[in-house]
Amino acid sequence: MEIRDVIHGSIAIEPHELPVIDSRYFQRLRHIQQLGFGEYSFPSATHNRYIHSLGAMETATKAFDTLFGGPKGLRKKSGPRRLDLFGQAPKAHRRFRAVLRLAALLHDCGHGPLSHTSEIAMPPRLDLKLPEKLFPGASTDKSKATHEDYTLKLILDSGLTQILEKAGLEFGFKPLHVASLIDPNLKVDDDFFEDSSIDGKWDFRPVLQQLISSELDADRMDYLRRDSWYAGVTYGQFDFDWLVANLSAHRENGRVFLGLERKALYSFEDFLISRFHMFLMVYFHHKSVVFDEMLARYFASVDSKDYQLPSDIEAYVKIHDADLYAHLAKSSNPWARRISEKRPYRMLVELHSGMAENSEPETNQAMIARLKADLEKRKVDSIVTQSTGELSKYFRKPGHPIFVHLDNLYQPSKTLRLEQCTDLFTRYSEKRVISRIYVSPEDYEVCKNLGRSPGV
Repeated sequence: MEIRDVIHGSIAIEPHELPVIDSRYFQRLRHIQQLGFGEYSFPSATHNRYIHSLGAMETATKAFDTLFGGPKGLRKKSGPRRLDLFGQAPKAHRRFRAVLRLAALLHDCGHGPLSHTSEIAMPPRLDLKLPEKLFPGASTDKSKATHEDYTLKLILDSGLTQILEKAGLEFGFKPLHVASLIDPNLKVDDDFFEDSSIDGKWDFRPVLQQLISSELDADRMDYLRRDSWYAGVTYGQFDFDWLVANLSAHRENGRVFLGLERKALYSFEDFLISRFHMFLMVYFHHKSVVFDEMLARYFASVDSKDYQLPSDIEAYVKIHDADLYAHLAKSSNPWARRISEKRPYRMLVELHSGMAENSEPETNQAMIARLKADLEKRKVDSIVTQSTGELSKYFRKPGHPIFVHLDNLYQPSKTLRLEQCTDLFTRYSEKRVISRIYVSPEDYEVCKNLGRSPGV
């Protein structure tokens, strides 16, 4: 079976994957917008989590076949940097490829209505009743659940679990193996991810995890291309084919990690910058941000107490975008009315850190505080937002390192860590903060010249 996709062309579906894709646990993603309120800024960006998940699976598969071979063979000659599992360890190849594809397919299955937008309405983590054996302390964790928690609950403790168990019979994997590529903290006691067929015993879990979640993962490579396409912008475009074709494997201390050939280093830098600009120009668009903030104000009001995403996983899979919109349409709450009637607060001021936007010796933060105080004196309600973008969380977010393979005709080949081969992390180390003030359309005309100065 094949599914046609605007980004990848034909996406091949394996027989054991069909019951997973056809299940209501995955089909609900058809009704979850990929960019939440993003369509109010970019009207063509109405694509959903369903097709992105299929695209992530296809991207992960292309990356895997580059690294370890596939039905079409290795893209480059096999060697220390590319291990021919397809030819030399076919059993390991089949099970690694199968579990990776399903992990990529299901990595977003726990998203709530409008994707990240509704996470504020999720219950405490303890209410999900995640298996205590796998998640120590989860039964007493009062922090708010996330879509990742729901994803793991779906894979490990729902009706989807039985479907995954049947899918894994042919390959020897269990739902835990799928979940362990999404959550690196999950403990796997068996040797499923180990193989001794090529030059000793190696643990392949690190590199497979990196293809699901890292600075160079299948999720990001798909959503950047997809979101930029549907939004009608070019910020998220990068040299996908060249980047994937130059992925490599690095073996160290009994484990296999993700690597990159040096000649694709500039493509990787372009990939990082593309993602950075997509956040600043698309994901942090002022209209999307204000709709998110209005929804947050609604959920913070007493009127919203009758709406909370269910902790029961079988009830949760029945909830999608239409349910949230229907609930807001029935509400008399002023914030719900504004969202339903598309009457958002209007942006009055926007300031970007790191840019000389005014001639006064006043920080953006101080200016926002001053303008906020002026509005309060006039008894004008306002919304103040801060959207923070950064190039990378490579150093702050725990994870496996990425390696770069260097070749020089006159020197022996050597391998270095990614951060040793590019100064991009240093040059873009400062976070970019976009500060905004919004007021209601009714107040906008009388406030639009407030605090007016060059660049404001």
